[in-house]
Amino acid sequence: MIPTATDAEAAKGVGFGLAAYLMWGCFPLFFALFEGVPAYEILVHRVLWSCLFLAGVIVLLRRWSPVRQALAQPRRLGRVLGCALLIALNWGLYIYAVESRQVLQASLGYFLTPLVNVALGMLVLRERMARLQALAVVLAGVAIALQLAMLGELPWISLTLALSFGTYGLLRKQVPLDGLSGLFVETLLLLPFGLLALAWLGQAGQSHFLDDGRTTVLLVTSGVLTALPLLAFAGAARRLRLATLGFLMYLNPSLQFFIALLVFREPLTSVQLATFGLIWIGLALYSWSAWQGRPRQAAGA
Repeated sequence: MIPTATDAEAAKGVGFGLAAYLMWGCFPLFFALFEGVPAYEILVHRVLWSCLFLAGVIVLLRRWSPVRQALAQPRRLGRVLGCALLIALNWGLYIYAVESRQVLQASLGYFLTPLVNVALGMLVLRERMARLQALAVVLAGVAIALQLAMLGELPWISLTLALSFGTYGLLRKQVPLDGLSGLFVETLLLLPFGLLALAWLGQAGQSHFLDDGRTTVLLVTSGVLTALPLLAFAGAARRLRLATLGFLMYLNPSLQFFIALLVFREPLTSVQLATFGLIWIGLALYSWSAWQGRPRQAAGA
């Protein structure tokens, strides 16, 4: 049987999707290389260099039109600024989690994100929740309550990562910008804050930029690596159904989970394992519900 053009595009989409989620999943290995550089300084450079890199990509692709339209309507930039602040919080906290060797918590946060999206859709957008999805959200709540009761502490990194990224997605749906243009405008709005922070670090003698070649290259590369998975994801999103993307999405936190255990040797207590187990069951129910609810194609299509 000769592969059709649609099959070829779908195969490309899977390749792009795997590339995006593999890069995101391996981020702990990259951010662990920053020895002695605080998370907030890495965040500043991540914003600065990703903005410059994205500007170059937009020039090459000649995609200035949506950017100009967005910047020409300042009143609509409020939501974009909200997205920018949320993604900056998410990035900064993630870097802190890696530097403090709490990658298991980061992994748990990204496992939680789809369930947080479902809960936010119901609470904010008044979307109807399928029974299996409701059960999945309840299981996630039980998992967090279990960790609070047994360990006496909330997994605040996991919850903040999931809530910040979930809320970012909620706001992002209301912004009429594609992934590339949207991220560029977000980093552009953060750029003045980043430049002020960079100036303050230099004035205070706390900047690690240009201290040595290795650190300088890593800081610049952090911006490039922020944009590359996004571009791969955009290529996948154009070619694949959302259900397929949803299944590929679990590759990211799964990789982080195994990196935390096998590379960073983070301890996994029985309570944490029970927490992960409940959330994995919830994700399985959520995925099954999403798969069952996918649009059916006509028989002769």
